[in-house]
Amino acid sequence: MEEAVPPPEPEPAPLPAFDTRIIYRHRLATRIWHWINAVTIFVMIGSGIGILQAHPRFYWGQYGANPDHPWFQMAWLPAWLNQWLDLMTIPASYNLAISRRWHLTFALVLGFGLLAFMIASLINRHFQRDLRVRAKEVAPKHLAADVVAHARFDFHNPDDPAAYNTLQKLSYVATIFVLIPAMILTGLAMSPAMDAAWPWLLDIFGGRQSARSIHFIAAALLVGFIIVHLALVILAGPVGEVMSMITGRWKLPEVRVQPEPEPEPAE
Repeated sequence: MEEAVPPPEPEPAPLPAFDTRIIYRHRLATRIWHWINAVTIFVMIGSGIGILQAHPRFYWGQYGANPDHPWFQMAWLPAWLNQWLDLMTIPASYNLAISRRWHLTFALVLGFGLLAFMIASLINRHFQRDLRVRAKEVAPKHLAADVVAHARFDFHNPDDPAAYNTLQKLSYVATIFVLIPAMILTGLAMSPAMDAAWPWLLDIFGGRQSARSIHFIAAALLVGFIIVHLALVILAGPVGEVMSMITGRWKLPEVRVQPEPEPEPAE
């Protein structure tokens, strides 16, 4: 009798391939403004803390001094946070005059940098293409889905991974068109020379002390945005995200491409 020949073992299924396309994500104007702002905001926060040390209390209205009741004062912050703020102060030792010089110098960089970025973004259509918020995107159902996706660390739409998600758009729009302009305008309102030239600034904000309080609130919100931004960059992959802001090119997240099923043999 002939020995039975065992049937051949089936070939292993091919492993899924990976799509690793590289796209052009950030234009030159965006990259330049991003890195200039990274330095500018750091210096302005540090020098702003130095200015704040001269009178760490906040009031509403036209007037505010030591005998008046503040709505907030730095002494109410936890001791560990005040210690961190002291480490960030520019200069390291208390010097109100030097802190003001640093702050006002980089305030000019912030203001004119924002203006140049806005003009460039209108020309290259960055605002219209990437930051325009559509009505359907702010619907409660869509926002809830975006929050759930972020909770899963899923930051990119697989159908259009280069597109900004809704939470990104809202945070960038709030920062570019609300927080930074509010900081610039309230900073101008605290200047006696600017108040003499543009007295309507104080009317808009309800007084110099109100402008100072709004300036502080906008700065605190901007710091919060930076903290969240850095955390999301780390979660999304810091090397790729930072390199995309340097070169403009971004490697898409690896997406498994399932192999096409082989046709069944004809009977």
